[in-house]
Amino acid sequence: MEDDDDVPQLSAHALLALQEFMREQGGQEAQDAADGVHPNNGDGDDNNNNNHDDLTLLSEDWRMSQFWYDDTTSATVAAEVNRLASSRPQCRVACIACPTLFVELRKSYPDVSAQLYEYDQRFEKYGSKFTFYDYNAPLDVPPEHRKAFQILVADPPYLSKECLEKTVETMRYIAADSESSPTFMVLTGAVQEDRVWDLLKGRPCVFRPEHRNKLGNEFMLYTNYDPVERLGGWESITTGVKAISSEPTT
Repeated sequence: MEDDDDVPQLSAHALLALQEFMREQGGQEAQDAADGVHPNNGDGDDNNNNNHDDLTLLSEDWRMSQFWYDDTTSATVAAEVNRLASSRPQCRVACIACPTLFVELRKSYPDVSAQLYEYDQRFEKYGSKFTFYDYNAPLDVPPEHRKAFQILVADPPYLSKECLEKTVETMRYIAADSESSPTFMVLTGAVQEDRVWDLLKGRPCVFRPEHRNKLGNEFMLYTNYDPVERLGGWESITTGVKAISSEPTT
């Protein structure tokens, strides 16, 4: 029987790192201070992208199923988002449960208007660019975010049918209603391939996301548009996905 409550599985190397992480939890507050975590007073300058603290990615908290992308993955996905955003005037990008991407966008492409949706309230340090997000309440978002985003990137925290479905519900709810179709990108396990297709008509790219602490699950990047030669293009053969006669384009 399928277990829909599994979190991404760690490799042996990552399990050792996890054990070390748990031993060091007593010093987490000191680590957060080193990472630039400060109480949010609501007066932060959201446009101060040169602030060192603002561009420092916080430490992973694996108890919340946090697994950061490696540098190559962050840079590759951010570059693709920037390319897509640059061709759309006043484009807004939603980063749902993918803070690694959000930080990379602020660092490398500060002109991209990105909003982070994240459960971990340590990210409140980003002020109005942070939106608390719990996938269990998929429509509990600020009313002004309804139909506000042209590009939506999500990394559901759990490899479960429920988590993916509720995350996609959020994506559709905040996706802009315009003449051009919204762009959806999902980073999740290969086991979700058929579901991503059913929900978003997303297909896996040849490019494979990697994490700083290697995971035991194979991860994929799915898009609802044909990236042509970027991201390695779509895979020519996809397991379980029906052949289609016409593809969504940007």
